[in-house]
Amino acid sequence: MAAGQDKAAKKQAKSAKRAARKQKFSQIIQAFTMQRKEDKALIPWMLGTFLVVGGVVAGLGFLTGAPWLMLPLGILTGVMAAMIVFGRRVQRTVYAKADGQPGAAAWALDNLRGKWRVTHTVAATTQLDAVHRVLGGPGVILVAEGSPHRVKNLLAQEKKRISRLVGDVPIYDFVIGNDEGQVPLRKLQRRLMKLPRNLKGKQVDALEAKLAALGNNRAAMPKGPQPAGAKMRNVQRTMRRK
Repeated sequence: MAAGQDKAAKKQAKSAKRAARKQKFSQIIQAFTMQRKEDKALIPWMLGTFLVVGGVVAGLGFLTGAPWLMLPLGILTGVMAAMIVFGRRVQRTVYAKADGQPGAAAWALDNLRGKWRVTHTVAATTQLDAVHRVLGGPGVILVAEGSPHRVKNLLAQEKKRISRLVGDVPIYDFVIGNDEGQVPLRKLQRRLMKLPRNLKGKQVDALEAKLAALGNNRAAMPKGPQPAGAKMRNVQRTMRRK
């Protein structure tokens, strides 16, 4: 009886894996179709990358006297390089569509890679300005979106509230935008990754517990639309896992 249950469990697991692979493939095809309609240079870029990278690897095989060994490796490497180009161009399109829309910063924070603790809208105004809080190795990071002169006051108030609890923990703040002194939406991940790592995992846990009791300081929850192109979010995650 136990053997029969194990066999059924294995069969179910295989079916689940097949379904997951099918879903991922479907997402990639859908994203490719959408991206190709908007990005006329997509196919030339992917094809060129495949030929250059694959050709270099295959060429090494001829130079080393092992062409039949390196040819499959060249094809595989070329395909992988082309998929990287595809993923980056999809990401660029998604961020371009999201840029400037209410809720775009919150959406971008949800797509951060790494162990970040994100709390949306810890401070806000009725004009859809918002401050989001991120905890991680650097310390406390406040990310604001909205009108620059209004979010400046929001950031100052939130930093004052937080500093009373966190003591010497570094507090960083960024305003999302394309003007001088602001951080473009597409560069937010890169900017956060460049921050120094000041805290370890247990220290971040303790910091999160402290700030959980702080609550929010907001006039109203921004209810802006989801950034256009957000449908590709699952595809971006799929591409990162590959």
